[in-house]
Amino acid sequence: MSTMRTDPAGIWAEYQKGVSYNESLGLYEQVRVNERFYVGKQWEGLYAPDLDKPVINVLKRVVSYFISMIVADDVSASFTPFEPDEQSDHACRVLSHETARIIEQTGLKDLSRDVIRNAAVDGDGCLYFYYDPQSAQVCAEVIDNTEVHFGMPGVQSVQKQPYVIVTARRHIDAVRREAEENGFDGGDILPDGVREGDQPDDDMVTVLVKLWKERGSVHAVRTTASGLVRGEWDTGYRLYPLAWMPWDKVRHSFHGQAALTAVIPNQIAINQLFAMGIRSVKMNAFPKILYDKSRIARWSNRVGEAIGVVGSPSEQVLAQSVRGGDMSGQVVQLIELLTQRTLEFMGASDASLGNVRPDNTSAIIATQKASAMPLELQRMEFYRFTEDCVRIMTDMMAVHYGVRPASAGDGKTELFDFGMLRRANLSTRVDIGSAAYYSELMQIETLDNLFQKGIITDAVTYLEGIPDQYVRGKSRILEKLRERQNALSDAAQTR
Repeated sequence: MSTMRTDPAGIWAEYQKGVSYNESLGLYEQVRVNERFYVGKQWEGLYAPDLDKPVINVLKRVVSYFISMIVADDVSASFTPFEPDEQSDHACRVLSHETARIIEQTGLKDLSRDVIRNAAVDGDGCLYFYYDPQSAQVCAEVIDNTEVHFGMPGVQSVQKQPYVIVTARRHIDAVRREAEENGFDGGDILPDGVREGDQPDDDMVTVLVKLWKERGSVHAVRTTASGLVRGEWDTGYRLYPLAWMPWDKVRHSFHGQAALTAVIPNQIAINQLFAMGIRSVKMNAFPKILYDKSRIARWSNRVGEAIGVVGSPSEQVLAQSVRGGDMSGQVVQLIELLTQRTLEFMGASDASLGNVRPDNTSAIIATQKASAMPLELQRMEFYRFTEDCVRIMTDMMAVHYGVRPASAGDGKTELFDFGMLRRANLSTRVDIGSAAYYSELMQIETLDNLFQKGIITDAVTYLEGIPDQYVRGKSRILEKLRERQNALSDAAQTR
């Protein structure tokens, strides 16, 4: 018998336990600070009305570079059976084509940029998958790391968790309607106060979705602090529909370390030095006039205006200008050095940011490789994250898709039973890697060389290896080539 708590009070207590863990890490305050610094609100909380407050946002430039480098390549997924046969090969082709369609339909590539941005700024990126019965499609959305709570926060793997709680703020009327549709009393759903991001006049409530595994299947329940929204149900999934990506892993914690956290003091120092430099220039760069008040009653700065004096103006000096001392050049040097060192230690050098001009092709390649090296760990983590996403999609397709028209990428559509993915116990290897422009051109060049040297003699095999977007009507051409091959084979047999 399961001992997992499914009552609202018990789930709320587990949620509060997760909140306490996050507070012990200082997560909520750190996320607020990091978000402010990333968007440029770097002087909040300081009362200095006479001080200019320049923002030299080094951090945002680096994070933008991180996102562009990691998601620069078009990531693709391919399925390969461990024990190839005709049925498993066909299933893998259908899976590859359907997964590519879901990736395009859900905007996974755009969502991935948000995930990497959240990981670099907040410490973790998270993607939550769900099935939309209206569109009959697998969908995904990005959620914040402060909205996810693991049953064992010291374990980094999502799938090893005893339970996962995902939170969301929703309008109370919508939650009450959903509860009544599921047979529960909507009056039990009560507002739980105003949280950050809520409008003062909105009645919002925190909705908790608890996920756990029983006998290899993921169960779920949806609740609030005061009442159930949807009772326990068996999703049929084998995997939690949650993909998690920390930026830098921290031992004994599922939360990662953000790229910005350690260098925020550097950003503050850069802004302060700039502000003091501006203050010094404004105070000392322009001369001040000293004059004898006993002889000149009031000084005027108007151009060409006469100033009346008592006595002869030629007897003595009545006024003179005085300049303050120049600002030390060490201030500018320190700002430049601090900025440069901050960029370098974050993994974004002048070469990677495009401030160095390569002189030849070898220099371009060397610059690209050198600039990508500091992010190699994050790139591998992103590939692992994408592989998790693909496995979750496959798991959800096996549960929800049933028998529906599908294509194996050959231009033909036929009925395919996605449930057989579960019944056949199909073991697949998911390969995640770069499908960038230069990689595709390299593939075409390699195929050309193999075909010219006679290693590949079959036109169908050659054409199948070329990416679809480079040959319009590829499926029709392949069909014609196969028909011609079959006709030649039949003619040879009748001789």
